[in-house]
Amino acid sequence: MKKIYIVRHGQTFINRYNKMQGWCDTPLTTLGVEGAEEAGKNLAQIPFDIAISSDLKRASDTCELIMKHNVNKNELQHIASPFFREQFYGYFEGMESEMAWRMIGGPHGYDDRHKMLKEERIDTIKNWIKEADPYHEAENAQEYWERVDQGFRMISELDGAENILLVTHGFTIRSIVDHYGSDIDISQGPRNASITIMTMNDNGKMKITSYNKMHV
Repeated sequence: MKKIYIVRHGQTFINRYNKMQGWCDTPLTTLGVEGAEEAGKNLAQIPFDIAISSDLKRASDTCELIMKHNVNKNELQHIASPFFREQFYGYFEGMESEMAWRMIGGPHGYDDRHKMLKEERIDTIKNWIKEADPYHEAENAQEYWERVDQGFRMISELDGAENILLVTHGFTIRSIVDHYGSDIDISQGPRNASITIMTMNDNGKMKITSYNKMHV
């Protein structure tokens, strides 16, 4: 049985300014660095066997800050992978978040993203993102999961890795929780540097056991 500690990256400047941030990247703020350090202290006594992150700098930097506090820091390897990047928002990258979500949800009767996330499956919303993108370059559900599932296959094949650190992104954590959680409200997204826990059994079956906590 593998136990995966999924951490959202620390706050970035685009998070602070409430803009859409998928594959576009901005540095961690001072608060973001502090949050990553705090997550590292909270997870310090978990003997991680491997550390995995999105290859976007905000997640990779957060991962490195967490690793330096870990009891296994001298042996811990960090794999930065595009498999665990955030959703690609296409045309909406860098746009003010509420405006973007109105453009995405509006044609389907939603002017509030929280209501949309309460009432619709996240894969439906992913398809709406691509549909609303004038260039249709944003990822839809099929494209997104083809990428992320490669990451989980990679994790399933890590022999001997029982405790795994995975640093990724807010909408990706919501997506994972929507797929592998039960009766969890994802209309409120995971906080920066929060911890979500998932188990993976020997057959690759995954289950969310804890969502959006600041302590383990």
